[in-house]
Amino acid sequence: MVAFTEQRLRHTHCESVVVRIDGTDEQRFLNRRDVTGFLTNNGAEPVVGKALDQINFGQLEQRLRQYGLIRRAHVSYDLAGNLLVDVEQPHPVARLISNGPDDVVRGVGGQYISDEGRFFPLSMNYTARVPVVSGEWFRQHRTLADKAGEPLLELLRYIRDSDLWRAQIAELTVDAAGEVTLWPQVGTYRIEFGTPDELETKFKKIKLFYTQIAPRKGWDRYQRVNVQYRNQLVCE
Repeated sequence: MVAFTEQRLRHTHCESVVVRIDGTDEQRFLNRRDVTGFLTNNGAEPVVGKALDQINFGQLEQRLRQYGLIRRAHVSYDLAGNLLVDVEQPHPVARLISNGPDDVVRGVGGQYISDEGRFFPLSMNYTARVPVVSGEWFRQHRTLADKAGEPLLELLRYIRDSDLWRAQIAELTVDAAGEVTLWPQVGTYRIEFGTPDELETKFKKIKLFYTQIAPRKGWDRYQRVNVQYRNQLVCE
């Protein structure tokens, strides 16, 4: 059977390219035309009509993985001669915006942060509804996939995984020391979160403010809510 398959492969040419993109939460950063363009080096290296045994599948996969909008890629073929391209997109947890003109020049502004902590570019095809992040911290850090960025990444995942906080938190700013301020969807107050640790405890304090304090005292009464100190909830 192996010999038969190898012989068939030598006599089979690529009939077409079949692109299959994962549709997690209906996010479509990529379309099939994008993937085909990446695969064929924008048409300079076509694969349709080429003998399958002359196609380097590993090289094609490596080429696809070089693009920021592709998280994983697998290239194979079927017995009908179709080249099968399975692509997984990155899953965003936040969108990084520029801190200023210098960051735009350096290419830092206007990117997404994936749930793996890596930055990847915006897409013309789709805009994800995720919190916005900014701040001085990002001038010195180009990834959250390391020891320094892991606590912040855990905070972003925590917000992503909660229906309540995903709906409430619009923006996060991170200062040079790594301390976080949360900005809600509605209202002019800020939530001083401190370092991104003790997430359960701090979010319980925020929920207490939402359910017990603000409804009684008024949502416009406070300018800042501080939850970073142990056993304290400060509202001013």
